[in-house]
Amino acid sequence: MSKEQHGDGDAAVPPIEHARDWNGPDDPDNPRNFSLLRRTLSTIAIMFLAFVSTFAAAIYSAGITGVTQDLHVSEELAILPLSLFSVGLALGPLIGAPLCETLGRKVVFLTTTPIFALFTLGAGFSSSIPSLTVCRFFAGLFAAPAVGNASATIIDYTAGRYRAITMAFYYSIPQLGAVFGPLVGGFAANGKDWRWTQWVIIFFIVAFYIPIIFTRETYKKTILQRRAKRLNIPGPPKEDLAPLPFLRHFVRTQLIRPLHMLFTEPIVTLVCLYSGFLFGLLYLFIVASPWVYRHYYAFTPTGINLSFLGLGAGVAIAPLPLIAIDHYIYQPRLARHLASHEPDEPFPSENRLFGAMTAAFVQPAALLGFAWSVRPEVHWIVPILFQTLTMLASVMIYSSVNLFMMDTYGALYGASAAGASMMSRYIISAAFPLFALQLYRGLGVGWATSLLAFCTLAMAPIPLLFYRCGERLRGRTKYETST
Repeated sequence: MSKEQHGDGDAAVPPIEHARDWNGPDDPDNPRNFSLLRRTLSTIAIMFLAFVSTFAAAIYSAGITGVTQDLHVSEELAILPLSLFSVGLALGPLIGAPLCETLGRKVVFLTTTPIFALFTLGAGFSSSIPSLTVCRFFAGLFAAPAVGNASATIIDYTAGRYRAITMAFYYSIPQLGAVFGPLVGGFAANGKDWRWTQWVIIFFIVAFYIPIIFTRETYKKTILQRRAKRLNIPGPPKEDLAPLPFLRHFVRTQLIRPLHMLFTEPIVTLVCLYSGFLFGLLYLFIVASPWVYRHYYAFTPTGINLSFLGLGAGVAIAPLPLIAIDHYIYQPRLARHLASHEPDEPFPSENRLFGAMTAAFVQPAALLGFAWSVRPEVHWIVPILFQTLTMLASVMIYSSVNLFMMDTYGALYGASAAGASMMSRYIISAAFPLFALQLYRGLGVGWATSLLAFCTLAMAPIPLLFYRCGERLRGRTKYETST
């Protein structure tokens, strides 16, 4: 009981009069004040649910040959369900984002994931290519919120100065899913048939969905609204849920604003172009690598499956140099900035770019190494190591430029910029598998991969451009930047 309740005349601790903001920096409802164990376990759970989404996208590639034989379709048609899943991932934020704004992040995870599982089940039972393609598209659509809302949830848990560490792992986890999908799917398809590439997804969904049930809500507005209801005090203003105003708000924030930023903001345009190409390169390898190692090295099906370990190793070790760069370069620069500037003066977001500036020129060199080392007289481990280096560089670039963009636009417009990035990267990655095999069969591995290397070389100066001209680009933006 409080002193006031005892009738003591001494002043009592003032009650919470409203729930429009956190009750100070130590508010226990703030996700950043949860215990370290809870934050760590919750972050891992959310990352691995995102892993399942991209794992499900790529695992189908191992069953393409089986689909052509079982459903009596051409290879080009059999690739469509792979690409359409990525299109679903691109459009998924149109479902997840408005639900997140009105109901909270956890509800989105809990409701969309079972629907993702049901459409995956439908894909496994499909007896025609149209039904398989439609089920895969909707599976991707409902898998996407697990990817799109994961980054926002992780940021809810993590203060800005430590964001690079958690996001280094987050940016690698979905790409790791895309790499390990074909590896696991290859063994499933070879041991059973292509339908097992879909059944395996169900097992992974169940395994990684259960931990999400035990996480707590992290969306600030939802937490404050629940607190206000519990304490019967004024809470944050609620969105007008009438159909017309809600539709107008949805169209403006989830469609028009991301697209407007994509085509009018140079930072968003270049980050989306670069990120999209990197994801497209990953999906191109997923489709083309089995042909490369079968054609040039006569790999068995088991050997082809294991060849994806090279790509996976590059993705898996990428967080290590990113964390080292954050520890030895970013954090000391941040400490010096805080010591010599006013507290409200923003730390330039260009300091996020050191990983990308390092890796941007490594990647085309690694691609050229892969291009001209694939030949019978050169041991197969050499091109696999070049693929490892390619994916290591890819994750370093992707993580750095996206963190730069998020720090630039902050909480207010960062979500729209991230939505534009997610949409563009999955649309581009949907296109690459459609021409991957034709490209490699037509030009051979040397010139096909060299073409990709020249494209990455043309984009390599983008991080340097941001580093040199970032302040001017921010000054010309039509949107408020982060403080």
